[in-house]
Amino acid sequence: MAEWRQTTLDQLVRLQRGHDLPTSQRLAGDVPVMGAAGQSGTHDTAIVKAPGVVLGRAGASMGRATYCGVDFWPLNTALYVTDFQGNDPRFTYYLLDQIDFSGYNSGAAQPMLNRNYITQIRISLPEPAEQRAVATVVGSLDDKIALNERVACATESLCRAIFSEQSWKVRTAVGEVAILHKEQVTPATLTEANVSHYSLPAFDSGAMPEITDPRSIKSAKFTVRRPSVLLSKLNPEIPRVWHVVPDRKLPAVASTEFLVLEPKNGVTAAELWAVLSQPELLSGLAAAVTGTSKSHQRVRPIEVMNATVVDPRGLGDAQGQARALIDRAMQARSESRALATLRDTLLPQLMSGKLRVREAEKIVEDAV
Repeated sequence: MAEWRQTTLDQLVRLQRGHDLPTSQRLAGDVPVMGAAGQSGTHDTAIVKAPGVVLGRAGASMGRATYCGVDFWPLNTALYVTDFQGNDPRFTYYLLDQIDFSGYNSGAAQPMLNRNYITQIRISLPEPAEQRAVATVVGSLDDKIALNERVACATESLCRAIFSEQSWKVRTAVGEVAILHKEQVTPATLTEANVSHYSLPAFDSGAMPEITDPRSIKSAKFTVRRPSVLLSKLNPEIPRVWHVVPDRKLPAVASTEFLVLEPKNGVTAAELWAVLSQPELLSGLAAAVTGTSKSHQRVRPIEVMNATVVDPRGLGDAQGQARALIDRAMQARSESRALATLRDTLLPQLMSGKLRVREAEKIVEDAV
């Protein structure tokens, strides 16, 4: 591969530590505030022009790369690119995200990435034209995934609106449309080679459920055997509700930080998700917590099960509309999962030069 040269990270980018911006000092605006794990709120002022790339500097997201297509503010928990040195920004993002920075942890109490320690990491770097070609083909997958997510979010919002508009007609208790699933498994009983693991970090990052080696699971988990709704028990002032459909080929488990709710009495999991996403129910969860600090607040399951919600069985035409909308959202996310798998398969090969762009373009064209 003559056009790919062996060089070091300092020939790719110049990095700088981000800047302090406490939540109390942020002003209303639509400028993304970018931290180690990606966007962390908004502000009214940008100090870095797009396109940009940030790299997690501190904490559990050390070494995680994020691409930003609009002007932004980088936090001090991240490093950000000040000079791409003629390299393509999006290719730079993909390349940085492929590097394993775990061996460059300079922290003691928590993981820490020192920009001065990583300048001599060895990389393979193609010419700018090849960089742009790689970024275009992989970026087309990411763009489609992002579009699917916007479609899914829009249809889910419409679905919630339908239930909200109908809420005066039919009311019931959560316990009439759902059962709290409490079956647990321990690491010792997980004998399969792989297992789908639903976790808050995966959901919060927008990732697909983790496929984890059971040997890496250290604590008991709830089983998820059927289409269900996962409701976060942590920090209930931040509403977090997910509709999940386990892969039939893999056992699925969820962290015990969730309530696992299975639908019953003719209600589908999708409809149950819409029920539990009602703003009035979610806003009431904050008052039904245990713990003395926000980081330790947990929803009491009994409070959730006794809440009063819309009963989807009595909504008539609205029920059919809601089902169609939720099906559309599920289709969009299902396609995104397939595209993400394809992207994660192609990316390492493209970034190493083992797969030619023309070959990847044909594969992506057939998929999209």
